[in-house]
Amino acid sequence: MIEKKSHSTAAKTEKAVLVAVVTQKQTAEQAHEYLEELAFLATTAGVETIGRFTQKLERPDNRTFVGKGKLEEIEAFVKAHEADTVIFDDDLSPSQVRNLENELKVKILDRSLLIIHIFSMRAQTAQSKVQVELAQYQYLYPRLTRLWTHLSKQKGGVGTRGGPGEKELETDRRIVKDRIAFLKEKLKEIDKQSVTRRQGRDRLVRVAIVGYTNVGKSTLLNELSKAEVFAENKLFATVDSTVRKVVYNNIPFLLTDTVGFIRKLPTHLIESFKSTLDEVREADVLMHVIDISHPAFEEHLEVVNKILGDIKAADKPTLYVFNKIDLFNNPEHTAKAIENERPTPEEIITRLKATYMNQDDTFTVFISAQKRQNIDELRKILTAMVRRKHISIYPHFLENEVIYGEAPEESE
Repeated sequence: MIEKKSHSTAAKTEKAVLVAVVTQKQTAEQAHEYLEELAFLATTAGVETIGRFTQKLERPDNRTFVGKGKLEEIEAFVKAHEADTVIFDDDLSPSQVRNLENELKVKILDRSLLIIHIFSMRAQTAQSKVQVELAQYQYLYPRLTRLWTHLSKQKGGVGTRGGPGEKELETDRRIVKDRIAFLKEKLKEIDKQSVTRRQGRDRLVRVAIVGYTNVGKSTLLNELSKAEVFAENKLFATVDSTVRKVVYNNIPFLLTDTVGFIRKLPTHLIESFKSTLDEVREADVLMHVIDISHPAFEEHLEVVNKILGDIKAADKPTLYVFNKIDLFNNPEHTAKAIENERPTPEEIITRLKATYMNQDDTFTVFISAQKRQNIDELRKILTAMVRRKHISIYPHFLENEVIYGEAPEESE
């Protein structure tokens, strides 16, 4: 008896193959770690990963990114498993995309386009939608040697054809170039409004939550401000800045959740999200959240610090918040190996405080935002940092108010 298939209107899940190369600049271990992250990005975009390929090369092949033999291997896998898409972990040139599409006969994406697509899915405000659309066009402009197939697949009103007779490449370029100019002007107007809003907050201390994507920033904002901000276990769960007014011990301040950073963040997105990053640049205090349970958390910390340096925000007073201690179980980073049974949160915190992560010249705290572990210590240190800045704005602020406690002195 043959089972009758039901006809569902649900969209078919897109199946993808992931590809990375091992070079002198990227070890095999790093390549596999980056592919893990790429798979997470694909999941966030609603794509199922069905295969992964790596190849060791001195440098990516100029024509097809990978060598001929590896390309044939990928082609055979794509056909056998009916994959819809092949996603590469690095940016591809227009010619590489064209050659790969001709060889593999499926849609070709690179890491940047995948991230931009996720941003387009997550953008909620008018400002972020314009920012993402601008990033899409800036990414696509040099790739207009191909047809407009990718343009038609972009979400968020990326654009349509100018008319049935306009098929020439120069016409296409003119349309995109004009759209880029229009979006830049539109962003300038939105930026002016954002600057005006931020100027109205000058008399309040501003704290910006920064960190790698998916480290728990929105969850922490919810806990500290009792706000209801969307948070889930996906990369770039939110791409819009969220600002909440918080009052601790009669000291009001603004707490801002910002877009998460990531390795190989597309330059177009950094440029387009300039006004969002201004929230970080203009903050008085940074709260740098790190997912201590992630095996690559040290690299994540370095990535965020580098981006903060790039946007001229690295010299601000910073509270390092090592989050997700409830998931942490790596004896290599503790003062004493964890054996037999799971230690209590208090024991984990005590051990972590004895490690290199708890440096004398930094503000550091170990918490679990999800489990609400050690949040009181976080509030105590944050309150003291905010209070110090608040007194610099209001020198006559009463010194005898009840406070959570003092933070360690800032290093010179």
